[in-house]
Amino acid sequence: MQSLKVLLLSAAVGCGTGLPAAASSSIWYNSEGGKVRLVTSGKPDEAGRIHGVLEVALKPGWKTYWRDPGDAGVPPQIDISASTNIANATFSFPPPQRHDDGYGKWAGYDRPVSLPVTFTLSAPNEPAVIDADIFLGICETICIPVQTKLTIDPGSDPDNVEDAALVKAALASLPAPARPDFGINILPGDRETLIVEASFPGNPEAADFFVAGERDYMFGVPARSEKEGKLVFTVPILDRPTTTPTDGGLYYTLTTAAGAVEGLLPFP
Repeated sequence: MQSLKVLLLSAAVGCGTGLPAAASSSIWYNSEGGKVRLVTSGKPDEAGRIHGVLEVALKPGWKTYWRDPGDAGVPPQIDISASTNIANATFSFPPPQRHDDGYGKWAGYDRPVSLPVTFTLSAPNEPAVIDADIFLGICETICIPVQTKLTIDPGSDPDNVEDAALVKAALASLPAPARPDFGINILPGDRETLIVEASFPGNPEAADFFVAGERDYMFGVPARSEKEGKLVFTVPILDRPTTTPTDGGLYYTLTTAAGAVEGLLPFP
């Protein structure tokens, strides 16, 4: 698959502006490989957050990226700086699949996917308008950058049953929090290798481990092995920051035939 970064110079191919929508969902924006829209549940929760999804309706044969797309892609991005009473927007990601297009291996989705997004209000009791600039890559044999502005007034249709059901289903598709019997343990490694031991129910052949390179980390494709009956993933650290961060961690997802879990890894 041709690198999305190479094609960013021609980003106008996928640019567009969605018209304002007087509903808890935006209009669809159509591109060559599919269409995208924003949907919300309308009402904020008690913590002052509006739950929504970026719905990506891919055409057959097209794919899009996970939170870490590898060295040739760009993860889905959202800019809400033009919004009213929206302080922050954060994506969550369903379990990805591993793809090999002949140019490299990367994590993403080869079917329609709804990416949950949480909008945090600046003032919980005040009206909000979401004015979001969306950027993502949709790929077939080449990758097309999709860039559009999607607008929602969540308070204009706060009781839309279909939109609320879509958001609920997307949230239910997310990996569960990791637990002692279904998750990973870090094994001793070095500055060039991350090694984790996976615990999970089900068939080891169906398991895969995804770690997101952030804060200047970049990871290669995990290698699988067995150690004392446990499945071990050895992940090359291709790049790392000069100084190891001391706050936060790296998102990971462990996928199996019995489901998926996610958590945070300490910085290696």
